[in-house]
Amino acid sequence: MAEEMRSENRNFIHAFIEEDIAPGGRFAGQRVHTRFPPEPNGYLHIGHCKALTINFSTAEKYNGLCNLRMDDTNPVKEDEEYVDAIQEDIHWLGFDWGDRFFYGSDYFEEDYRQAVLLIKKGLAYVCELSQEEFKEYRGTPGVPARSPWRDRPIEENLDLFARMRAGEFPDGSMTLRAKIDLASNNFNMRDPVIYRIKHFTHHRQGDKWPIYPMYDFAHPIQDALEGITHSLCSLEYENHRPLYDWVINNCELPSKPRQIEFARLGMDYTVMSKRKLRALVEGGQVSGWDDPRMPTLCGLRRRGYTPKAIRNFCERIGVAKVDSVVEYNFLEHCLREDLNETARRVMAVMRPVKLIIKNYPENEHEKLEIENNPVDPTAGTRQVDFSRELWIESDDFMEKPAPKYKRLYPGGPECRLKGAYLIRCTGFEKDENGNITAVLCEYDPDSRGGDPSDGRKVKGATLHWTDAATAIDAEIRLYGNLFSDPAPDEAGKDFMECLNPDSLEILKNCKVEACLENAAAGERYQFLRLGYFCPDSRDSKPGNLVFNRSVSLKDSYRKSK
Repeated sequence: MAEEMRSENRNFIHAFIEEDIAPGGRFAGQRVHTRFPPEPNGYLHIGHCKALTINFSTAEKYNGLCNLRMDDTNPVKEDEEYVDAIQEDIHWLGFDWGDRFFYGSDYFEEDYRQAVLLIKKGLAYVCELSQEEFKEYRGTPGVPARSPWRDRPIEENLDLFARMRAGEFPDGSMTLRAKIDLASNNFNMRDPVIYRIKHFTHHRQGDKWPIYPMYDFAHPIQDALEGITHSLCSLEYENHRPLYDWVINNCELPSKPRQIEFARLGMDYTVMSKRKLRALVEGGQVSGWDDPRMPTLCGLRRRGYTPKAIRNFCERIGVAKVDSVVEYNFLEHCLREDLNETARRVMAVMRPVKLIIKNYPENEHEKLEIENNPVDPTAGTRQVDFSRELWIESDDFMEKPAPKYKRLYPGGPECRLKGAYLIRCTGFEKDENGNITAVLCEYDPDSRGGDPSDGRKVKGATLHWTDAATAIDAEIRLYGNLFSDPAPDEAGKDFMECLNPDSLEILKNCKVEACLENAAAGERYQFLRLGYFCPDSRDSKPGNLVFNRSVSLKDSYRKSK
């Protein structure tokens, strides 16, 4: 099995794990056990997706386990709404935690007990420095930190800490600090705060706790209690690893997990801060956390992204130890690859103008056979209505053609109607305001099928269309990047000023094939020549169809590479 694992994609995390589980290793004979600990104060976004994919897929690779644990040690902005959404997103991606779903708050009693043990060992003390004093006494590189409360007697610390738990003291008046090394070059080790007073109602614990453990203290304890072998986390916690190990080694715990860090996912034309994403939602710049322009998983799902595309993206960007920025169009590239194989081909006209075939019998109506997906031979065909009057895109006609224009114009070349006939433009009609109301043409009755493989040389383009008699109306929403600046999160920039005013274009009265009348959420289509689209999961319904463009057909990533 070891040789089989080495033959697959292997990164530095896998190398560490294989070393640890080998005979004589740190976790020899143990089952690999990871965890994903999201904070339930917002919705998961594509950055979290990298972390959860690494944790769950690593467990899968080694036939191990992965826990889902809500990091709800900070009660201020946590909510069950986010808990439910996080579980839904992870399941949608295809991962499962079985019966191993936990809350960090489940361990508050044990966290408190471990803190008391540290006090009894002389390794923790109650500090009464205010926030301003804490900053003043923090020290600098080469200058140690200070605390006048560091040598407080153990019995006094135990008494004060018990009274902190009882709610006797106001917020900010006291903290519990670990006694480590005030002169450490790693400021995380300069007697870090491990408990703070916070009189705030917890979403699960209510008002039971007026004190809450800091993440750096609670997290290693929770990992050890759950039997986690490898705590995989982002690179921002690398300098916190000595504190993680200190807690593990000085508390009385059943196991000793190993922390391994990897680079976070950065992506151009977006922001990954939940605080900033929340500001967009609360400020009305987007319609909600699931707005299809948002980098949240629920937003990407609503836009038409697939679990396979997102997982492929996360796997292909790799696992590194150095932060980098990934191009957003690579995520789009992964989606195109998936949808090209799976999306059903249909025809829709976004900006319609009437096409009248003058020599086609007025009362005749026929059905043409068109492939559902030429990439998938099992997808079969469908029948498409065809008659004398059709809808085509308004930009497929020009009264006075531009140079090298190969679509319809009076006296222009023959063009193909996709799956139908060859036509040639003979004229047009205008209303009293000079607007084009109809494009006139004639067709070749012997060219049915319009297949380029018929050997006829046609200089004009192949055009998509819908039958005017049977096409149904739909709203189509075209999405672009939410930000016009590739680095809206860069220091010194106001990300709100980087918003793209053209990130959403809404087209009304578009014309789509009648087969889409009952299109449902979760279905995905390629609108020929236009891109990949899906019904909007919130707003689309029979009689009021709304389609979101998931991604255009043009692959700028492939072209740039």
